[in-house]
Amino acid sequence: KSEVECLIKLFNTLVADSNIGFATVGFDRNMFRDTLHSAFGMTDDVLMDRVFRAFDKDNDSCISVVEWVEGLSVFLRGTLEERIKYCFEVYDLNGDGYISREEMFQMLKNSLLKQPSEEDPDEGIKDLVDIALKKMDYDHDGKLSFMDFEKAVRDENLLLEAFGPCLPDLK
Repeated sequence: KSEVECLIKLFNTLVADSNIGFATVGFDRNMFRDTLHSAFGMTDDVLMDRVFRAFDKDNDSCISVVEWVEGLSVFLRGTLEERIKYCFEVYDLNGDGYISREEMFQMLKNSLLKQPSEEDPDEGIKDLVDIALKKMDYDHDGKLSFMDFEKAVRDENLLLEAFGPCLPDLK
């Protein structure tokens, strides 16, 4: 109860500080991204946008206080099952229920450090996508269903954030 009260207080403080026209409603995308960046050190634009969408359950482009508390509950203290669902939702860029080869490529391209010496960094990323599919695509259909992703993560927990950081670190 005290944690929820603290989250609500924090929400109200952040919304009040923002001085935006619809401050009574909640966070807009930019404000949410600023919060993810300052509180959790997130920098990847694609992933921050996806985290926003995962929190914004009613798709009204605004995070309400309920969405804030429920989202942070999974984000900070979620069970493995909740975090698997959340990460899958973040990584499924087009919302079709699969993480495709193209979606993996897009996320890995954004989250990996650019090496100036590499002639074609895209080749290395394609190799990583192939490795991920080999390891995680249990039904061999060339894309990851939720069942593929869940089984892979249960077998190896480190794969939870295989396609980019979308959860806070332990700090």
